[in-house]
Amino acid sequence: MASALLSATHFLPSKSGEFGRLWLRSCRSSIRGKMLPTPLARRDPAGCGGGFVISSVLRRGATKRDTVIPDPDYRIPIVLLGLAGGLAYSNNLLPAAPVGLLGLLLLFQTTRVRFVFDDEALEVKVGEQLQESGENVFVGGKNRWKYSTFVNWELWWPSFPILVYFKETQTNPQGQVHFFPVIFNGKQLYDVMVERAGPSKNSGPGES
Repeated sequence: MASALLSATHFLPSKSGEFGRLWLRSCRSSIRGKMLPTPLARRDPAGCGGGFVISSVLRRGATKRDTVIPDPDYRIPIVLLGLAGGLAYSNNLLPAAPVGLLGLLLLFQTTRVRFVFDDEALEVKVGEQLQESGENVFVGGKNRWKYSTFVNWELWWPSFPILVYFKETQTNPQGQVHFFPVIFNGKQLYDVMVERAGPSKNSGPGES
């Protein structure tokens, strides 16, 4: 992964008086008004003042990453609808029809489909309430893939991203390929993919 994870270590005693241990007095020990749960605190082995010392179990909470949802981007459906309109204006109705239908489909999908990057996986969700998208219609299984199963990924093309490709081994141990139209902010998508799934082979997109 491109980003290093922070970790919490034990607070150790220091004879020189430097900051080494966080004391929580037993009669008033609290964090934001709440007592520390017992799994997260342990008695000071020296028994000084009935204090508690924070355990390294806190490390888990410190390393959890925020959920990221790239903003929708309507540029691709708008370009397709514009192209369809131009073809229809020039009496090229045969190619205008499928291009226009594709543009309308992507316009609809842009309003409802979201890529949700949580702490451990990428998941495709739908709607304002971020409901589950159900089973993948092409390869089966849930539309959720752990970053640890990503083999590689690419964003085509960096200056105007149209497709995002990734290959994972969760769906198929031999490797399963996925293609999605980039109906999200390309810069945000690239940045979070680099952070969660490692760098791609191509360069990143420009500012959207």
